[in-house]
Amino acid sequence: MLQPKVDEVAENVMQRNFKADAPNRKWVTDVTQYRVADTWLYLSAIKDLFNNEIVAYHIGVRNDNQLVLRTFEKAFKKTKDVTGLIVHSDQGFQYTSYAYHDMLPKVGAQISMSRRGNCYDNASMESFFSHLKTEGLYPYDIRSVDEAQRRIEEYIQFYNQSRPQRKLKRLTPVEFRRQLSV
Repeated sequence: MLQPKVDEVAENVMQRNFKADAPNRKWVTDVTQYRVADTWLYLSAIKDLFNNEIVAYHIGVRNDNQLVLRTFEKAFKKTKDVTGLIVHSDQGFQYTSYAYHDMLPKVGAQISMSRRGNCYDNASMESFFSHLKTEGLYPYDIRSVDEAQRRIEEYIQFYNQSRPQRKLKRLTPVEFRRQLSV
């Protein structure tokens, strides 16, 4: 009889070093939730630490492995070569799943995880979610899932393309990345 496997936890390779000297060297990822009436929306997002750009996201009404796996499918369609990339997350069930631990090494990425119960180890991603909620969701009287989803998508576009960041020399994430090609 086959024994069930225990979920996998990876070493904290990132060690709170949230700086990257080039795109697609270090990504952070997590899932957050937002309630609309009696429905929960879940947002899985991936942020590139080079320029703080949200490289991919997926919104769903179920917080499950597929939410996270679809987010990475989108990221890998945009970014073909991620060999050597470090992907950091917390120890949520999606990130300790076998599907997640099978997927990332196949594309040449290394898995890094926060220590259990330590939100500071993934502070960069938590910071983005805080901005999203305080700037893009909480100020509005959102009454439908469609409206919440639209506002999340609009905020991510605004964050990437129009919101200057002090640590990027007052450039937006997209402007900062474009400097590489100049």
